Amino acid sequence: MKILLAADGSKQSLAAVEAFIERSGWLRGKPDVELVTVHLPLPAIGGVARAVSKAQVQKYYEEEGAEALAGAKKRLDAAGIPYVSRILVGPIAETVVKHARTSGCDLICIGTRGMSATANVLLGSTATKILHLSTLPVLLLR
Repeated sequence: MKILLAADGSKQSLAAVEAFIERSGWLRGKPDVELVTVHLPLPAIGGVARAVSKAQVQKYYEEEGAEALAGAKKRLDAAGIPYVSRILVGPIAETVVKHARTSGCDLICIGTRGMSATANVLLGSTATKILHLSTLPVLLLR
């Protein structure tokens, strides 16, 4: 089973990684994990492109992404669960769903902030948006 496991370095996403690890024994074999983090694109500010190169922007995304994935990688390594990590750039929910679909994932696994239904309606949520956009099953962990 191929599983997209999204992480952003937050306390909630690390708790979701821990919950995933605890439940990974429920699977028949070791899962094929796509560990991803998504960075929002930097805003296009006039004239900045002349001062900041594409290579510098890419390096920024890679450094931020590596930091966001470090805790999840450490936990998966300790649990002996193999994974391929990816740093993606784009609108978060849309990018997660698109990557899961194009990489052949069977399940999207994400953490939630644990908001109440009322707060979720008022504030919106990446997890809720992924649920609405995805045709794949989504496992919410907290």
